[in-house]
Amino acid sequence: MASLDLRNIEKGYGPVSVIKGIDLHVDEGEFVALVGPSGCGKSTILRMIAGLEDITGGEIAIGDQVVNDLTPRERNIAMVFQSYALYPHMTVSRNMSFNLELSGKPKAEIAKRVANAARMLELEPLLDRKPSQLSGGQRQRVAMGRAIVRDPSVFLFDEPLSNLDAKLRVQMRGEIKALHKKVGVTSIYVTHDQVEAMTLADRVVVLDKGVIQQSGTPMELYRHPANVFVAGFIGSPSMNFLDASIVGPGQAKTPEGVVFDFVPGGAVSVGQAVIIGLRPEHLLLDGPGTVIEGDVDYVEPTGGQTFVNLQIGGRAITVVVSGAVDVDAGSRLSVRAGREQVHVFDAASGNRVSA
Repeated sequence: MASLDLRNIEKGYGPVSVIKGIDLHVDEGEFVALVGPSGCGKSTILRMIAGLEDITGGEIAIGDQVVNDLTPRERNIAMVFQSYALYPHMTVSRNMSFNLELSGKPKAEIAKRVANAARMLELEPLLDRKPSQLSGGQRQRVAMGRAIVRDPSVFLFDEPLSNLDAKLRVQMRGEIKALHKKVGVTSIYVTHDQVEAMTLADRVVVLDKGVIQQSGTPMELYRHPANVFVAGFIGSPSMNFLDASIVGPGQAKTPEGVVFDFVPGGAVSVGQAVIIGLRPEHLLLDGPGTVIEGDVDYVEPTGGQTFVNLQIGGRAITVVVSGAVDVDAGSRLSVRAGREQVHVFDAASGNRVSA
């Protein structure tokens, strides 16, 4: 187990720069998730850490050792892929032991490591089966077992759950989290699914266009997104946005004349164009706060929650209501936004200006 440092990491393909000076420190034993839309550079960063992709500039250090010039095997990392990458002709046991055999480990040590990993991942009844005889979740556990037996300094996960169905993804998220608590290895987890990142990681790093937009605990990103991009990416359903302008201290007004009170957190001036951010789950049908009226476009009942989609001044917003709500498409609905739940961003830069 070791810490990981990325120091001004850059990656370019000819004139195209895809990673633009990334600095990131990961503590020993920390679980960090890299999230962002397709093409943001998260998988490229993972492959550079693994040594599968050359870096254009900067340094990668595992522990105290700069590993830029080391091969993937010499870096002592273990990677779990989206495709599992199991050997189809080998049993579960052999899949887990094969890399140890290639590295010349003693047979007794190999057997002990495989037995420990199999017990940890509840694979003991499956050791004599081949991958074709396993479910998707079982194959993913074998892939993790193969990584565990190597006793790596760093675990790298490349969207390991994307091939699983929704129910199994939830189950495997829990297993990965429990596994990290047991093993405690420094882990970097790449995913496009922000819910997955929020539930698994100690810290989430949000990337866009090869640049870190914000790094923090899941709740720091949820409660205090640094800019419009992070605000819209973190949270499900996504944050609602409304155009507005500053009309006074802690007040912003939309073109429709709705005045929002917010907690100031940065320098703003009267007339400044801003963007109001409202999380769907923070909009209430009653209570204190700014009143917003809109026409119900459509309603999505999900059982425990109901998603009500409104049209406000030509802008669609979503409201999440606990349980069922008796509203019909075309009806008029009023919701309220509390002062502390109103996020405000500068329209020009996209950066946060509320507390």
